[in-house]
Amino acid sequence: HIIAVHEMGHALVAMALPGLDTVHKVSIIPRGIGALGYTIQRPTEDRFLMTRKELENKMQVLLGGRAAEQIVFGEVSTGASDDLQKVTSIARAIIMRYGMHEKLGNVVYEEERQSFLGQAGPSLHERSFSEDTAREIDRAVRDIVSGVFERTVKLLTGRRDVQEAGATHLMEKETLYEPGLQALRDALR
Repeated sequence: HIIAVHEMGHALVAMALPGLDTVHKVSIIPRGIGALGYTIQRPTEDRFLMTRKELENKMQVLLGGRAAEQIVFGEVSTGASDDLQKVTSIARAIIMRYGMHEKLGNVVYEEERQSFLGQAGPSLHERSFSEDTAREIDRAVRDIVSGVFERTVKLLTGRRDVQEAGATHLMEKETLYEPGLQALRDALR
């Protein structure tokens, strides 16, 4: 039940927000190591540029599972660990790589460096900013993630009936594809 609620949280957020990839499949059948269920979105177009709002919408989808657990069960599970890593990475990129933070400004705090083998990648222990700036970055990351989580909880709270119906349907069928998700999509509008 927890997995169905979690995955339906991802799916409903993805279906409710504009500009996100179409939800193709939702399943509670374990896949690979550590994935107890999954939600697959299929891109409708190639995307090379994203706005901060689009990045935050993507974060909302990732936090949808945890938010759904919080709403339905009043507590969260460890099921969102990979989602949280991705959300944190996006929030850090918003601030450190894309210069999309009001207070920290149009500055890049994370530069890709060439390794001795010529491969690009983030610098590991080298940084070119002060400890005060590091604290501001950490605070900004927390603020972005917290704000996005609050919006996600609010979005799903207003659609709890759809959430519960979707989770029940997912437990019955184990896997839902686009046609089976259409009724949920319609109920969100």
